[in-house]
Amino acid sequence: MSKYMIKTNQDRCISCNACEVHCKQKNLVPPGARLGQMVTVGPLERAGRPKIMNLFMPCFHCEQPWCVAACPTEAMKRREDGIVYVDQELCVGCKACIIACPWNIPQWDETAGKVMKCDLCMDRIDRGLKPACVTACTTHALEFVSPNETSRTTRERHGQKMLLKRALR
Repeated sequence: MSKYMIKTNQDRCISCNACEVHCKQKNLVPPGARLGQMVTVGPLERAGRPKIMNLFMPCFHCEQPWCVAACPTEAMKRREDGIVYVDQELCVGCKACIIACPWNIPQWDETAGKVMKCDLCMDRIDRGLKPACVTACTTHALEFVSPNETSRTTRERHGQKMLLKRALR
């Protein structure tokens, strides 16, 4: 399991796309490619009211990444902390990783003739900083957390909501 993940708090997200813009700027992402993208679902009906759900989707940094297994030059790598990244020196642009990824995470950089993907801004992480998308989020809807931490806080928030519902009855 990866040591890191980016979690979206849907109650805070306003679909401003600052996360995408800052990701593109920091990583010099060419037009047409998106290393992380905002996905909007809805409007859906919840409790008789319309609701739009937003989710920022960067790479999932899989435990056993199909993109890494598919790469014939070993340009696609997985670090010990679980971050999956592309070694641009080794990438020959065969696109095997793009085909292998079921979530269409690796992106084609037409200018360079190589693949690029979200690496959680590992250069920033290595300096003790958060990824650019998280730092740029204007409403603090994106959180940079460990998977273990996020499941604990999710359980706590769910418990708090249940207590509040019971108290309001």
